[in-house]
Amino acid sequence: MVNGTALTEFIILGFSSLQELQLLLFSIFLITYICTLVGNISIITIACLDPQLHTPMYFFLGNLSFLDICYTTTNVPQMLVHLLAERKSITYAGCVIQLYFFLSFVGTECILLAAMAYDRFVAICHPLHYTTIMRKALCLQLAGGCWASGFLNSVVHTYFTFRLPFCGANQLNYFFCDIPPLLKLSCGDTSLNEIILLAVGVFIGWTPFICIVLSYVYIISTILKIRSTQGRLKAFSTCASHLTIVLLYYGSSIFTYVRPISTYSLDKDRLISVLYSIVTPMLNPLIYSLRNKDIKGSLKKIFMGKLYSK
Repeated sequence: MVNGTALTEFIILGFSSLQELQLLLFSIFLITYICTLVGNISIITIACLDPQLHTPMYFFLGNLSFLDICYTTTNVPQMLVHLLAERKSITYAGCVIQLYFFLSFVGTECILLAAMAYDRFVAICHPLHYTTIMRKALCLQLAGGCWASGFLNSVVHTYFTFRLPFCGANQLNYFFCDIPPLLKLSCGDTSLNEIILLAVGVFIGWTPFICIVLSYVYIISTILKIRSTQGRLKAFSTCASHLTIVLLYYGSSIFTYVRPISTYSLDKDRLISVLYSIVTPMLNPLIYSLRNKDIKGSLKKIFMGKLYSK
């Protein structure tokens, strides 16, 4: 039996079955990646430049945008190269690094979305105490906890994934190194990995999701008690963007990781992974900027400021 560490590289099959669409896919993913970078960098820049946006909500939004940049960058550039290259491979060490950082950022975002839900819960359900509860120190602690949990989660999964034997098999039926295709590729017993994936998934996936659901139960209950229609709409508009992103992100990521390996279908899972790893990061800044008056107002001020400076 050849141990997994004897492998020097993995062959990424990716979209090899769609040879006639390689250039089209390259163009689509390149445009998507550029939009992701421009959109999220814009959000971060606006939040930094406008003093009125130096609030907990935009602090967390800046973290979210930075995360989106990071985890799309872990796989999209290499995927673009593979769409044009004849030999589509990644070194064994490169696969370990890619999996580690991708899972770190994905796990961090799961918990960060829960922190953002808590921020909205305090803002709407306890508005008079918002400034005293959501202090700068608490925001930093919440963000730090999100990042630490995400990276710790990745250490566990990366270690146990690459302890598996691969018996010389090195063709990944996927477009980047991820847990499902690696478990499918292994010739060893993956039952422990499945248990860890489900157990840790409860902590990193389901627990934050349940916290988000509970937060929105209280938020919606509070909004319905507001007498004026305008007041209800204003309150709900501050949560609509976050709720949309939660549904997009959790729907796809939980489907990918928190289920038995016997139910995996890599052909279908590739489409789901494209949604949460490529499409959702591009949509996040669009969702926030289109529905957020503060960001649109800041954009106008920055743009008008540049016009007058000329």
